[in-house]
Amino acid sequence: MPLKALALNATLKTSDAEDPSSTDRMIGLIDKAMSEYGVVTEVLRLADFNVKPGVASDEGEGDDWPDIRAKLLDADILLLATPIWLGQPSSVCKRALERMDAFLDETDDQGRMVSYGRVAAVAVAGNEDGAHHVSAELYQALNDVGFTIPANAVAYWVGEAMGSTNFVDLDKVPKVVTKAVDMLARNTAHLAGLLKAKQYPGEDR
Repeated sequence: MPLKALALNATLKTSDAEDPSSTDRMIGLIDKAMSEYGVVTEVLRLADFNVKPGVASDEGEGDDWPDIRAKLLDADILLLATPIWLGQPSSVCKRALERMDAFLDETDDQGRMVSYGRVAAVAVAGNEDGAHHVSAELYQALNDVGFTIPANAVAYWVGEAMGSTNFVDLDKVPKVVTKAVDMLARNTAHLAGLLKAKQYPGEDR
């Protein structure tokens, strides 16, 4: 069976926004690269949903997170993609991570978090420096809640400081970005296949 990926686009723009999303363009590059390794990707734009604040898997009436969570746990790969705002991951991205905090207490009969065996990668787009800082934050948070991070599992682009060009506006994607995208896709698909074939050991081995 093909590997399944869920890409969470944490842009602040909803799907009906007039301006295109640089984060969405980066996801498209990664989706295309991972498809060459048999990965089928579904993309959700978090700003389109009512993801309530909180750290539980279900925060009550009107909360869209339970459906997103179900898709996440049905996937082999999570791609968390965010723009940079004020040197940080977007508020939408942070809210999704806060909701995944519930995984710490949601374990199977062998003590493994429900997220175990799933691989996570990161995509970042912004207009100023900060991609390493943002990816470091996301790596640590995703690892804390049970995801496995492959080698070199980040693809990013940042424009010059005080510049006005966005990633989505580039006529041609820089070679260094396409190289990072290809490495992310290759390593993420490889590790996801290994973990799908052999899950982490539990407490009772």
